[in-house]
Amino acid sequence: GFRHYVVNNCEFNSSKLNDIEFTQSYYYNKLEYVRFSSSVGKFVGYTEYGIKNAESWNNGQEVISSRGEKERYCLNNVGIFTESALTKS
Repeated sequence: GFRHYVVNNCEFNSSKLNDIEFTQSYYYNKLEYVRFSSSVGKFVGYTEYGIKNAESWNNGQEVISSRGEKERYCLNNVGIFTESALTKS
């Protein structure tokens, strides 16, 4: 069979919003074909199919909603993780 999956990732070195990077990678059969990065601010395609998707998504609502994910998804979770890690160390 074929596998399609999406990986959301928050990389951080503090709980401040400026120190967090959100990435969302799309894979098909273990090959990443398109990625959104909050530091780039848009989707980037890595295959022919990914480039077509990136162009479409960068001209639509997808890029606008993805730009807000760093604050919505990462900031809260980083705060929870940091608090949890610090209380157990």
